[in-house]
Amino acid sequence: MNYVVQQIENLRTIDISRLVKESEDEGYRFVTRLVNDYEDSSNTFDERGEGLFCVQNNTGEVVAIGGINQSPFSENHEVARLRRFYVLQAYRRQGVGTLLQNAIINHAKKHFKEITVRTESAKADAFYRACGFSFDDSASETTHILNFDDKE
Repeated sequence: MNYVVQQIENLRTIDISRLVKESEDEGYRFVTRLVNDYEDSSNTFDERGEGLFCVQNNTGEVVAIGGINQSPFSENHEVARLRRFYVLQAYRRQGVGTLLQNAIINHAKKHFKEITVRTESAKADAFYRACGFSFDDSASETTHILNFDDKE
């Protein structure tokens, strides 16, 4: 199957209802928060260096989503935060998450020196480590960090 990664300019123009429903069924509310924050304009991924990305399958359905923000937990504007990263169950372990993560990392490298993320999931821990993140829970809001040697 072929996948396309694209940066989302306006979340209102794509259908992520399946991601919202499935994530809620799994007990995760962060995709719902993505929609709510976008609707109330509290997070539209439009600050310097930020971006929201999705992966679409060959029929155009959105099967994964994730974004990068300036970290709300750091005063350093060169620290980014991975946000609202979700892949539909049927598309996990097929390279979709890695494809999305690589697009986000490549975008972030141009604007930031570091990406942080927090997860409580063992599967997500393994995924982030495979993508080059180091486990670091020295700050309460972070479990993994990816440092870039040099900004490109």
